[in-house]
Amino acid sequence: MSDFVFNIAKGSVAGYYDRVKSNVVSTSALVIVAIKTTGIEADSVLQDYDDLATLLAAANDEATNVGYARKVLDDTAITATLASSVDDTNNWVLLKLPDQTWTGVAATGGAWSKLLVCYDNDTGAGTDSNIIPLTGHDFVVTPDGSDIVAQIATNGFFKAA
Repeated sequence: MSDFVFNIAKGSVAGYYDRVKSNVVSTSALVIVAIKTTGIEADSVLQDYDDLATLLAAANDEATNVGYARKVLDDTAITATLASSVDDTNNWVLLKLPDQTWTGVAATGGAWSKLLVCYDNDTGAGTDSNIIPLTGHDFVVTPDGSDIVAQIATNGFFKAA
């Protein structure tokens, strides 16, 4: 589950997720971005950013380790793993994503402390200033050359209640 929802996405996370899942905009995707431990701002500051470019231009650095790359999840990546789970008993919807694996992530580049799930409406021509951060997740890991796995699927990355 998310540790926080960015202010710009409050009330909209499920809508952005559905745009990708339903392929409403064929160039849209959810993007997973790892943020390094050094210099990261507090969650109370992070949640105020309205786009990924501004967040990264501040004191928050994206991971640069060899073996790291942003994960771009289109409709096929999402629907392949039980995209969402409606729970009428508890009156919520869990939004799910597949677990993510980065292979052989080198130690050089430093430790990670956050994963961001973002929405990109145009993966072909978009820029970081077009990417909307949706949720932030604590993800403390020190790369050492082995694989890094973010287990997201079981409980989902967001609960709409």
